[in-house]
Amino acid sequence: MEKTAVRFGIKTTPMHVSYEDIRRVWLEADAVTEIADAWLWDHLLPVAGPGDGQVHEGWTLLAGLAAQTERLRLGLLVTSNRVRPPALLGKMASTVDVISGGRLVLGLGVGGTRQPPGAGGIPGANPAIAEYAAYGLPLVPPAEGIERLAETVAILKGMWTRDVFDFEGRHYQLKGTRCAPKPVQRPGPPLLIGGWGTRLLRLVAEHADIWNVPGPPHNSVEYVAERARVLDAHCAELGRDPSGITRSVQVLVSYDEPAAARETVGRLVDAGMNHIVLNLPRPYPRGVARWLADEIIAEPHSTHVGAARPRITA
Repeated sequence: MEKTAVRFGIKTTPMHVSYEDIRRVWLEADAVTEIADAWLWDHLLPVAGPGDGQVHEGWTLLAGLAAQTERLRLGLLVTSNRVRPPALLGKMASTVDVISGGRLVLGLGVGGTRQPPGAGGIPGANPAIAEYAAYGLPLVPPAEGIERLAETVAILKGMWTRDVFDFEGRHYQLKGTRCAPKPVQRPGPPLLIGGWGTRLLRLVAEHADIWNVPGPPHNSVEYVAERARVLDAHCAELGRDPSGITRSVQVLVSYDEPAAARETVGRLVDAGMNHIVLNLPRPYPRGVARWLADEIIAEPHSTHVGAARPRITA
């Protein structure tokens, strides 16, 4: 696949960190044009570190940050489809798109399902078990999670494009749903779907503008490349041009070893990924956005000797 321009974002995981620190990093990044977008996540309890640590709710935090930034595109990597009813999510997303002046990217994932220990590259028991029990949310089998996500996508598109909307699905039913104001972006915010399972990648090929997958250290570059080939195969079966889907990957940054991050980014770009989200460890140093631009984003991102440096767009 021919490479396209490489775009960079940052991710501030709102766990064991203060609102003030997250806000500071986002405002710094808003002034650094090499950074195109900024992301939160969607968990209600810590998935690492002390279990009694603070975690900010993703969508309310996103709305607050949307009101204070001016340039960054923004969203959650990714919204759990199990936490909010689809029509409520559609209403929330419309509101945040209005607040941001049309900068929302709607990141969606299946959410908590019944998974074995170690799933998703996170050691130990499935963290969703405790999290969903604490908030009264049932876990569902993975196949049902995919079905529900597909219905949510249909509901969102209906809410954003129709004045009055009915929906009759296996898992969700709506009657006389209205969504006003509509999103600033028409027909709606870009849809990002995150995940790597084969059935999930079929849904990406059918509906998504952007595909996101966790990269190192959770998934190897080789595994990300293999999953991209699965997505390509789904696109071929559906008659969709695979280059129309942005390939997005998350990379954990080390402040002590930026060269390692540069090398990993280069390998991912060579594998066809064209949106790199730099996941920031806590605590966040002051000036971290400018540091990322100078130490990681500004470097050539190809492991091929003599290869041209990809064009970076914001």
